[in-house]
Amino acid sequence: MEPFEERLKRAGLTGNEAKIYLELLKRGEINGSELAKKAGLDRSLTYTVLNNLIDKGLVGYVMKEKIRVYRATDPQNLLTNLEQREKDVKKLIPDLKTIEKLAAIPQAVTVYEGKEGLKVLFEDIFKTKELVFFGGTGRSYEVLRWEMPHFEEKIAKGSCKIRGIMNKKYSADKIKLLPSAEVRFLEGVDSDATTTIFGDTVGIHVLLEKPLVIIMKNKVIAEGYRNYFEFMWRSAKREQKSK
Repeated sequence: MEPFEERLKRAGLTGNEAKIYLELLKRGEINGSELAKKAGLDRSLTYTVLNNLIDKGLVGYVMKEKIRVYRATDPQNLLTNLEQREKDVKKLIPDLKTIEKLAAIPQAVTVYEGKEGLKVLFEDIFKTKELVFFGGTGRSYEVLRWEMPHFEEKIAKGSCKIRGIMNKKYSADKIKLLPSAEVRFLEGVDSDATTTIFGDTVGIHVLLEKPLVIIMKNKVIAEGYRNYFEFMWRSAKREQKSK
């Protein structure tokens, strides 16, 4: 027959817990110092193990002449410990599955050099119903001067709602003229980089001497940038219409 100590370990006890519990079952009642000698363990370790077994409902004690005398409780209490572990595991499983789903979120990062990357970004935008951006400079109309009228037409047909935050010095940007666009201004937003968020995608482009476009597809990153945008949107100012 398999030793009791090994069977207790499979029931959820550590090796030292199993050793102490078996000694208590054999001895009936015994103080901590004597128990440490019988089990062949260090005194401080023995008391640590005893406290763990008390927490698990497997050991109790009484005071005799101001000394704690320990005894094992009914072995049936092992089932209580197992039942609690089963409940804990059942609660844990849904959370673990959430972690699995997070790890499985589709993600990709693509870097483009040149205006072709900007075309790719705009083509992706046509597939969405809502677009937000901050840091716009209006340079897209310079880099894609021949393509922009076509892009504007496709955006209009797709009923894409656009909200953007820019620095006031770029107030001449033609994007605010699109029927579906609303642009606000924030002095703190002054950058040559434009950040665009739509769906699960974040696009960052810098249109200086050589256009650089970075496209990140990741739900968590997109939600983070979108929250950042909404925070700035509440502080941004609407354009004052001239009378």
